[in-house]
Amino acid sequence: MPVAPPTRRPTITDVARAAGVSIAVVSYALNGRPGVSAATRERVLRVADEFGWRPSAAARSMRTGPRAVGLVVDRGAAGPAAPASGVLEFVTSLQEVLATRNLALVLQIVDGPDAAVALYGEWWAERRFDVMVVTDVLLEDPRIDALRRLRAPAVVVGGDGEHDLGSVALDEAEAFTRVARYLLELGHRRVAAVTGPAALARTRTRAAALEQVLDPAGGTLVHEATAGTAEEAAVATRRLLTSGRAPTAIVFDTDQMAIAALDVARRTGLAVPWDLSLVAGSDSALCRLATPSITTLPSGQRELGTATGETVLAVLDGDVRARRELQLGGLAVRGSTGPRSR
Repeated sequence: MPVAPPTRRPTITDVARAAGVSIAVVSYALNGRPGVSAATRERVLRVADEFGWRPSAAARSMRTGPRAVGLVVDRGAAGPAAPASGVLEFVTSLQEVLATRNLALVLQIVDGPDAAVALYGEWWAERRFDVMVVTDVLLEDPRIDALRRLRAPAVVVGGDGEHDLGSVALDEAEAFTRVARYLLELGHRRVAAVTGPAALARTRTRAAALEQVLDPAGGTLVHEATAGTAEEAAVATRRLLTSGRAPTAIVFDTDQMAIAALDVARRTGLAVPWDLSLVAGSDSALCRLATPSITTLPSGQRELGTATGETVLAVLDGDVRARRELQLGGLAVRGSTGPRSR
């Protein structure tokens, strides 16, 4: 009859008690050492598997290294949609804060949320991390549910914060509300948004903020969700500009997407900003060096990484539901936006 696993993270003592053997026998059985009968070894392995228990990686190596914070990145959700420079800023700032407590940052890239969930289970059972950081939050995110089931400390970066884990968020609703108001002031009523995947929580937040400002003013928003690559942004931009009612302004998630759209506009015979205004949701040197330079919101990744690190430390200090919200800075108005002329 299966044994019910403990509600907390299981230990070797739990496995020994459930299997009816000593801790030494569990160790011998799991390490394949002689002196344990085949039946006992099978019983110990079955109980360990039911409990989801594995030997601590630190204990196996017989060393006492720094504690670790885990960051598992979904290649599909974040890879192409996030500028490499922004990811580096986030990770660097996060690591700088963790280093003040001698915490290591363990980063692994996986394909899909299910792979992340499986890795969480392995790492938590093997005591590989003390806190997990979750980025690129989905509208319905199995990673958050998995961490709650594991009772694992975590900090969720983004999303609606409707969970009992630590969280850090940029107030993107307020930032994209400002973008919409700015475009209205310039006279734009037909606006498009070219974003990353529709499954991302930030995609819904950004599109909803733009729409909630445009609708009451008689404006319209056309939303094109893509995988977030520059190539897909270019395809979406061409489709929008050759439609029956082309937008006079387009808002993009990233700098790379906006740069790709700038090239498409030129190839279709439109002049930026006289025929078309472009806005990027994150800043970089690419935006500043483009001709014309791109109007942007600041990326905020450095500040987000610092806040995430500080929240991780708060969770480790016992505040498991520590929460931080950051405001994005002001819109950097540059040459890619101007009054509507058509």
